[in-house]
Amino acid sequence: MTERLNHTINILEKVSFSKDLFIKEVNKAIALLLPFEVDQLKKWIIDFTKNKSEFEDVLVLV
Repeated sequence: MTERLNHTINILEKVSFSKDLFIKEVNKAIALLLPFEVDQLKKWIIDFTKNKSEFEDVLVLV
């Protein structure tokens, strides 16, 4: 994983208490990351939100 992707994941973990903040940060990440990093981020989001039903619609963003 790249440093930029690791930084993004750290931020997403910190804001995961709020779905709105999480979505805002995902949108920022999609704009900043390279395509292969977005693919890795999508895999991470799938794993991270697996047991969090309130985040199901976040996957639509990526």
